Amino acid sequence: MSEDVYAKLAVALDHLPNGFPRTPSNVELKLLRRIFSTDEALIASHLTAKMKPIDDISSSTGLEPSDVKRQLYAMAKRELVWYSQTEEGMVFRLAPFVVGIFEAQLNNMDPELAQLCEDYLADGGAAGIMKYDPALHRVVPAQNSINAQWVMPYDDIKEILLKANSFTVRDCICRVQRDQLGKACDAPKHNCLIFNMRKTPTGYTSLAQEQALKLLDEAEEAGLVHTVSNVVKGVGYICNCCGCCCAILRGITEWGLDKSVAFANYYAVIDESKCEDCGICIDRCQVKAIESVDMASKVIREKCIGCGLCIGTCPEEAIELKLKPESEIVVPPEDFSVWEDNRLKSRGME
Repeated sequence: MSEDVYAKLAVALDHLPNGFPRTPSNVELKLLRRIFSTDEALIASHLTAKMKPIDDISSSTGLEPSDVKRQLYAMAKRELVWYSQTEEGMVFRLAPFVVGIFEAQLNNMDPELAQLCEDYLADGGAAGIMKYDPALHRVVPAQNSINAQWVMPYDDIKEILLKANSFTVRDCICRVQRDQLGKACDAPKHNCLIFNMRKTPTGYTSLAQEQALKLLDEAEEAGLVHTVSNVVKGVGYICNCCGCCCAILRGITEWGLDKSVAFANYYAVIDESKCEDCGICIDRCQVKAIESVDMASKVIREKCIGCGLCIGTCPEEAIELKLKPESEIVVPPEDFSVWEDNRLKSRGME
């Protein structure tokens, strides 16, 4: 019986725009059992991408409203469900697995859970989640790597941060997960930046604006790719990603998913007449888009994600980002609601 509940929850998660496909090994059921209790799974399996009041959820589950409310509040505290306050009361929806439930497992991540996540992604979970348009994340170029006349407002990450009023930082879930498997790299973990346009109470993870900007600088110095939610409006976090740990970029580097992240609307070009083939840009490229050819470094155009991290450390100043031709420019969805609609259409689930 309990196995049926987790199977139904897996289906409910896969009906969200982000996706959560079943796998041949059914490892996703073991994964969900580690995160949800049986009662939580029952309630969560009746949730969708639409906000629902407690009475409606109670009616669909056959459980008492008081029990449903208690379980929903417990799940909301652990970020397994999302909620909103309306005039009629609290409403709830199911959080997606990525971005959502997986990122909420920081305090629970241990070797067993880390391995279950790894097995799920490798057994088709990554492909089923990351192969569709629009991508979950998009790449934002490093600061000062683009001609100021070209930079799109949604690409100016420093300007976006300057408009925010509150900042917090948490560990990167991907590097924490890989660390539990003994496979983490040397990149800093404590640099997943979350920000808000409204002021919020300060806490132990709070940052001042200048600290947030410094964190951005440190991530670029470490050679980490800035990625954000793939929308124009409503960006609220910056992930600083490496190609060896971060699931989004591992889509490219390990699982053959060339478009697991939305590329920036720019691409790097190396002036071979200036290049000394020192290899710094090759080492810094998180997606292996630069190679040495005939004693000079060369960008593989179709692999370049436009992050600009190769530019600032080139000792010969031989690299620049160029704007893609108009036919290749992709404007992100306006907001998360539009993103979800487009994602459902892409998956044939209108």
